[in-house]
Parts: sequence; structure tokens; C-alpha cells
Amino acid sequence: MSDGATHSRTADADAHVIDGRRFRDVLGNFPTSVVAITTTDAEERPHGMVVGTFTSVSLDPPLVSFLADSSSATLRTIRTAGRFCANALAGNQERLSRQLAAGPAGQRFEGATWQASALGSPVLDGIIAWVDCTVEQIVEIGDHLLVVGRVRDLRVESMKTPLLFFRSGYGDYLSSASVLMDRLVGWDEIGR
Repeated sequence: MSDGATHSRTADADAHVIDGRRFRDVLGNFPTSVVAITTTDAEERPHGMVVGTFTSVSLDPPLVSFLADSSSATLRTIRTAGRFCANALAGNQERLSRQLAAGPAGQRFEGATWQASALGSPVLDGIIAWVDCTVEQIVEIGDHLLVVGRVRDLRVESMKTPLLFFRSGYGDYLSSASVLMDRLVGWDEIGR
């Protein structure tokens, strides 16, 4: 492709304003894992939020990241503590995810059981895996902040299936796969 064609497409894309609702609707077609980001405050009270943006960044040094809304109270606690733990939620932890995502800050851990990591952040019971980190860098990007963490410890806790978020709804890997297989079988049977 020529440089002129690339420049023309970029200029056209910049001129086109993307509607927020359409942006969400289209990006909702990209499945994401559901990860609880946890920390504790100076009084060792647990704080947490749910993200769908947790990812590995670097192997050497070992870095991971997630995006958080710049107004997040949990993010303020993470900044102060200088640490967090990423908990990969299992397919049967939708209720916990909803509680950590939208519950009142003081009630987000109500009924949840957890153990403190070596750094002091909550490792939730029943999860798939966890990654314990110190904050390496925080970068402002649009209306969110990119939090980069240096991995200090990590572990797989179970071989359960993960909780996923897709098209504004929760599911797990196996139920999503079985729905897909049912659809494929249905397509295969058409015309027989």
C-alpha cells in the first residue's frame, strides 16, 4: 500500500467522529477476561474493582497492566499502597464480580473470603490464578489510567474455567464453547 493511501485513510478516519454507544457496542464483541484488582489501605481494609483489560506487558522485566477509570476510588488506594493483586475470576464467580464492580466500596468484600499475599493484597478464594505486583508506572490515557505493575509473585490456584465478559453479559469458557458447538451442530444438521 502506498504512503498516500495510508495517509488518506488516516485523514478520513480522523474526520469521522465515533459515537460512544457504537464504540461500546462494537468493542463488546471482543471477549475479555474478568479480573478483580485488589489492594488494602493503611488500616489493612480490602479494596477492589473489576477490569476487563488485564494483560501481560513484558517478560524481562516481568510487567503486567490494566486500565482503570481515572475517578476510581480503588485506584486512589492502589496509588497510595503502591501495590495490587490481579485475581483471575472463575466461571462460577459472577456474583462476586458484580459485587466488586458495583457494590458500595465498604461492602464489596462482604461475604468474600481471601488471604493476604506476601505484599498484603487480597488473594480471593476460588479464583483461577493471581499475580501480585508493585506499581511500576501509571500513565494517563484518555479518560482512563494505565497501571503498569512489576510482578513480584504469581500462582495458578485451580484449573477451573474463567469468567468472561462478552456482548454486555457474563459467561464462562465452557458454557460459551458449548453454545458455539450447539450452533455449529445446528448448522451442520441443516439440509440433512
